Amino acid sequence: MMASGNGSNVQAVLDACATGRLAADVVAVVSDQAAAGALARAATAGVPAFHVERHDGEARGDYDARLGDVVDALAPDLVVLAGWMRILTMAFLGRFPDRVLNLHPALPGELPGTHAIERAWHEAMAGERTSTGVMVHLVPSASVDDGPVLGTATIDIRPDDTLDALTVRIHAAEHRVLVDVLHELIAGFVHAETATPLPIPARS
Repeated sequence: MMASGNGSNVQAVLDACATGRLAADVVAVVSDQAAAGALARAATAGVPAFHVERHDGEARGDYDARLGDVVDALAPDLVVLAGWMRILTMAFLGRFPDRVLNLHPALPGELPGTHAIERAWHEAMAGERTSTGVMVHLVPSASVDDGPVLGTATIDIRPDDTLDALTVRIHAAEHRVLVDVLHELIAGFVHAETATPLPIPARS
């Protein structure tokens, strides 16, 4: 798993593995931020944690190639972006075709990029929307928060919602949708009894 921040979604997956909801293991957690809470959560769970720092003046593609070396050495069946806050180039993505998943706190085609929860809340307070959501999608290219969708959930924005209240509900939905999608993918993987490529169920 790859994460840049606190790692609550990483924790949801770690918990699901520990309870047997996911018949899988998190082989490692990788972050671009040395102080990321995700790394601490991994260490607490006994999962290897790696900080891949960007060097001063390093080109994005060079960093991604180096990041790809670290992840490739771990031999993951899936690469899960759970709060990864850097756009990945094909120097990384090209090494894991059809195996990189991203979690984004908005519905397909809506609010790509950072601060999606805050932007949805501000739009709702301005009378411009009544709901938002979360999605898990494949990452075939460097396009931001765009790719074949594997799972979604819609969250109503209430007239009296605070940003904090909405954020709590969206995070809860993220945890559920991410674990549900991974459960389906792993079930397909086990059923197929093959190591790679991991079969991805078709979704409308």
